[in-house]
Amino acid sequence: MRTLVHICCGPCATETVAHWREAGHDVTGFFFNSNIHPFMEYRRRLTGAEELAASAGFELRLDETYDPARWFAEVRPQEPDRCRRCIGARMHRAAREAAATGCDAFTTSLAISPWQDHAAIAEEGLKAAQAVGVAFLYEDLRPRYRASREAAKQLGLYRQKYCGCVLSEWERYRRKTG
Repeated sequence: MRTLVHICCGPCATETVAHWREAGHDVTGFFFNSNIHPFMEYRRRLTGAEELAASAGFELRLDETYDPARWFAEVRPQEPDRCRRCIGARMHRAAREAAATGCDAFTTSLAISPWQDHAAIAEEGLKAAQAVGVAFLYEDLRPRYRASREAAKQLGLYRQKYCGCVLSEWERYRRKTG
């Protein structure tokens, strides 16, 4: 099965790509993450995804659209369900890419993170799949999270400390100081 893996960053993709390959999927990576702020953080994560693709030998497709103003307008980060809308936007874009490139299905490296809303990933992925007509594959890969960190360390990939949006970084620091 040809499967497009939405990649949020190199570290999360290490074990996600390995998992789907072990399951017999022909994997193509896809980097689309307009949620990542600031721009240099976005570039570090894109570079990590590219380094992993080169090291692991899979195609990496890119949508390098970087438009923070559009992201803020779409996601409306001041509202409580911002993470769901952000996940939904990325799942819809990944579904469209999967369909456009002839993939049978798509999935996401977000499913490996213990910090992500897994109900939102599963639900928004399914909505995107139904809208576009391509299958969404969800598996809870959190048991592989620690191995993904180790793999990233061994490969020398940049390992970030927050989800990606400026609000998640702010929340990280707020918890430490408040």
